[in-house]
Amino acid sequence: MVEIKTLIDEEKLHKRVDEIAKQIEKEYKGKEIIFVCILKGSIFFTVDLARRIKENVKLEFIRVSSYRDGTESTGEINMKLDLKDSIQGKDVIVIEDIIDTGRTLSYLIKYLKMKKPNSVKLCALLDKPDRRVVDVKVDYTGFQIPDKFIVGYGLDWDEKYRNLPYIGYIE
Repeated sequence: MVEIKTLIDEEKLHKRVDEIAKQIEKEYKGKEIIFVCILKGSIFFTVDLARRIKENVKLEFIRVSSYRDGTESTGEINMKLDLKDSIQGKDVIVIEDIIDTGRTLSYLIKYLKMKKPNSVKLCALLDKPDRRVVDVKVDYTGFQIPDKFIVGYGLDWDEKYRNLPYIGYIE
């Protein structure tokens, strides 16, 4: 049996999502925003964030991965699902669950910029700066966390524990 310890409880999580939503709303007042949700881990965060913003938010989905079946990144980026609609001339915010090495996001930001959006910003719920290999600019950060294996609120371990309403870690 796996023991999951709470790192960020549900109340603290939702309070921070509220704060990020207010910041985004203020910066994009009167503009349409496209959230590019990185599947699968970011879905809970993306939906909660979008529901809190009063401005017009469109959702796009993309799926990239650098993990296979373990807890360590392979370093190889695989595009599994691309955007459905054009982002050319649009204001885009990439929504990520967790920034670890930075490789995937570095790749993805360059890829999205080739599609000629008006702007691209990055919003990450969790940031593990101790694991960073590639520098990426994060415009909106939920929490900086220690180097632990995280599950819950969309994050998984072999497709398990995504549905936890809090952020936990496995020792």
